[in-house]
Amino acid sequence: MGLRERIARELTATMHGGDLELGRYAAPPGDPGLFGIAPGDPVWRVHGHATGMLTGGFAALMLQSLHPLAMAGVDDHSDFRADPVGRLNGTVRFITTTTFGSSAAAREVIDLVRRIHTRVHGTAPDGRPYRADDPDLLTWVHTAEVRSFLAGHQTYAPRPLRLTPAECDAYYRQAAPVAEALGARNIPRTSLEAERYLARMRPQLHATAAALDSVRFLRRFGRTRRERLVVGRLMNASVGLLPGWARTELGVHRPVAVRTGWDRPLATAVGRTIEWGLGPSQIQAAARGRLAQAPQG
Repeated sequence: MGLRERIARELTATMHGGDLELGRYAAPPGDPGLFGIAPGDPVWRVHGHATGMLTGGFAALMLQSLHPLAMAGVDDHSDFRADPVGRLNGTVRFITTTTFGSSAAAREVIDLVRRIHTRVHGTAPDGRPYRADDPDLLTWVHTAEVRSFLAGHQTYAPRPLRLTPAECDAYYRQAAPVAEALGARNIPRTSLEAERYLARMRPQLHATAAALDSVRFLRRFGRTRRERLVVGRLMNASVGLLPGWARTELGVHRPVAVRTGWDRPLATAVGRTIEWGLGPSQIQAAARGRLAQAPQG
């Protein structure tokens, strides 16, 4: 087995659990997908770019952790410390299936997440009750996520492939129905709306002990020395995608010269190696094949 094949196998195991389950993307013929996402759409382009999604994903986790109720739910109910790879697999499967999968496959993963959310409830350390199916909390998690994914894409995609301002707004609009299907409401649908939403949320956000512990865990994550090295480079890069106030809240101090002159070039190199190892996306190829076929019946 050559180097590229070894990288691809290791990455597929880490991100997807080893089985891409291509059937959920390849059939039925002509199925447009639950949200009608097509090749060339901003959501397809952002969610299909590995380096942007990896750096943006780490940034999203850090930003989401600053909501005390969201973090309490994760701390009390998630198994991310005991099984971080399994947690990653579930998140990757949800994003790829709702973006590239068939209508039935997307409904399946949405229904699964909705059922899980009904079981996630409790009381935060500050005494406030929380529920994972709270529409306002779902809007926070979604907005922090897509804002981070878009920042990752706009920073690490090759410059000719980055989105225009109008396409960035279209990305927010196209991503919103997934959050609505989970129960979110009043979702930002443009870049300006997303930034205004973060500004309104700012007084509610701060780093709890659980949030700081989760960031420390992420920075040390890795089952092997190579994995820890890769995660460390991507985590450093993801810090640069956060709003300045979020870095301050989390106590992460990386000067702008370090972020732009060291972290970004290293993450770009790591990302290109990952993208080379993965090769052309089998998931996107399967989805394109499904969309190109005539509908059955």
